Amino acid sequence: MSLIYSMTGFASARSAADDSVGFSLAIKSVNHRFLDLHLRLPSYCDALEVQLRRLLKESLKRGHIELTLQVERKASAQIQLNADLLGAYVTAFDKAAEIYNLQGQADLNALLRIPGVMSAETTIGVEGIPELDQAVMAQMPGLIEKLNEARALEGAVLGSELRASMVRLHGFAEEMVGLRNGVREAQFERLRSRLAELTSGTTVSEERILSEAAVLAEKSDIEEEIVRLKTHIDRFLAMLDEGGELGKRFDFLLQELNREANTMLSKTSAASGENSLRITELGLEIKAEIEKAREQVQNLE
Repeated sequence: MSLIYSMTGFASARSAADDSVGFSLAIKSVNHRFLDLHLRLPSYCDALEVQLRRLLKESLKRGHIELTLQVERKASAQIQLNADLLGAYVTAFDKAAEIYNLQGQADLNALLRIPGVMSAETTIGVEGIPELDQAVMAQMPGLIEKLNEARALEGAVLGSELRASMVRLHGFAEEMVGLRNGVREAQFERLRSRLAELTSGTTVSEERILSEAAVLAEKSDIEEEIVRLKTHIDRFLAMLDEGGELGKRFDFLLQELNREANTMLSKTSAASGENSLRITELGLEIKAEIEKAREQVQNLE
């Protein structure tokens, strides 16, 4: 049996390309009708983006996927002293002290904080480092596996909820089977009485009246809809056991289930009696259960 995957999941990883370049990867997936890839990479990673897109398309089938790469560069810096500029400030200080007959010496700490006196030259950059692309691609299989583990856990929860929904629908259908015969007989008698009333004073055989009443009662019978409803439910449960990519297939099957429920409600809308009212209630409960299942199916791959 294949696993059932939700389209909701998250995974992250950290690694390094070399001693000076580290990076972090994060991947997030949410539901979407198709496979929708969004990659957030540094501007110098065009070649890497092509490789990542190819891998993600091969590994994932459906969902809005966001992949983020953050590069952490360890910079080496050298402090440079602008001795000429510092000497100019010291000379200016001494000259000012002489002019105004002031005592004291220049504060070196204050002079070093003057813009331009000291500067740090850094050497950073990852452009042109092929090791980065290789290191990122090496992390991707493990990252996707972690994402799928999260999606499989969520998928298992959704699968259990959907199975419970199908069990409830099957229970509703079984109850309808027990109510159906009583409704059919009541409709038959009501139609028979109505036909007899309409044809009073007219010579119409009892056999003809019964035949017409039977035809009208048959048109409002829901036996076929109940059978198809149970067949769709059994197919849904079998697909759950099979696993795999179920989202779109389940969505179609739920449409068929909803169609049967609508037909049953249409056929029994004019019926009267306790059994008919209960069948209408069950039809509405079936539609509500189907809608709940449809919301859950939207999150399946």
